[in-house]
Amino acid sequence: MDTAASGDGRGAAERGTTERGGAERGTTERGGAERGTTERGGAERGTTERVLTLLGLLQQRQVWTGPELAGRLGVTTRTVRRDVERLRVLGYPVRAGQGVGGGYQLGAGQELPPLLLDDEEAIATAVSLLVGAGGAVTGAGDAALRALTKLDQVLPVRLRHEVRALSGSVEFFGGGRSPVDPDVLMTLARACRDEVETGFDYPSGGETRRRRCEPYRLVASDRRWYLLTYDLDRDDWRTFRVDRMTEVSLRTWRFRPRAAPDAAAYVQEGVASRVYAHRARFLVHASADRVREQIPASAAVVEERGDGRCEVLSGGARLDAVLMHVLLLGHDFEVLDPPELAERCGALAERLRAAGTTDSR
Repeated sequence: MDTAASGDGRGAAERGTTERGGAERGTTERGGAERGTTERGGAERGTTERVLTLLGLLQQRQVWTGPELAGRLGVTTRTVRRDVERLRVLGYPVRAGQGVGGGYQLGAGQELPPLLLDDEEAIATAVSLLVGAGGAVTGAGDAALRALTKLDQVLPVRLRHEVRALSGSVEFFGGGRSPVDPDVLMTLARACRDEVETGFDYPSGGETRRRRCEPYRLVASDRRWYLLTYDLDRDDWRTFRVDRMTEVSLRTWRFRPRAAPDAAAYVQEGVASRVYAHRARFLVHASADRVREQIPASAAVVEERGDGRCEVLSGGARLDAVLMHVLLLGHDFEVLDPPELAERCGALAERLRAAGTTDSR
């Protein structure tokens, strides 16, 4: 019985040793797998960083030879060829030239791929976009602000104060838009992009009131920036001039976008006519393109009506003033609305006729 017990004990010990060995091998295999995963992850990160570095080099100089790039990256020319192919897959048109003077060159493609900017380039780009958004470049304001909003998403915090300081040193003279605080413009652009409720102080009726709104779009005219927003206190769509806003701040919760009117058309109609005490519509015997050349977009809404005619909607403190502006365009026209303005045309015509025939001697 002792012998059997000893045999059983030895068998159990051997089985235990085998099981521990298996566990140790399993641990070793798992450790190896984990190390393999870590090494692959490190290799992937290393490849990504190297490809981005290669892209940066190609953007710095017109042509690079394979050995030059290999030396800069610390790899073989074969690896350079593989990384170039990775860039091509991502949409970067990298060309390879043979012979004397040949090498790798980043060309122009059908689509604009992402660009790599260092700190100085990012600051210069942001300041230039702020200047464009401020109206220094005719017609570039809206596009400049859209580009600036995209850049703002990735611009490091450490660079923001430099952008603000440099943009504050830029001044304008002559025409252009009313001056707008770049910080206010960017805050509103972020609010529109992120669908975040916004609050600001705004003058109205001789006093300044706090407004709560859901910002929808920033709209640039030839003179000013406007914000199309849903006013939570008035429960309706409203247009606000950005240069009149103060104490602009983002609230802490997001909103679900509502069905909104066409931003540009809504703002233009409001600026050109809705804000005035009197509105008038005319059928002008000239093309819309011709009339738009004569009337600023902020003064009237011009729509094509065919047969070389267009409809003009405008407003003013006095209907006579609106009538005279249309008269001075130099085209035949008809008054569509309001009816009393058509009657006023007759009275003014008689006055002008009398003025032309009066004997001043």
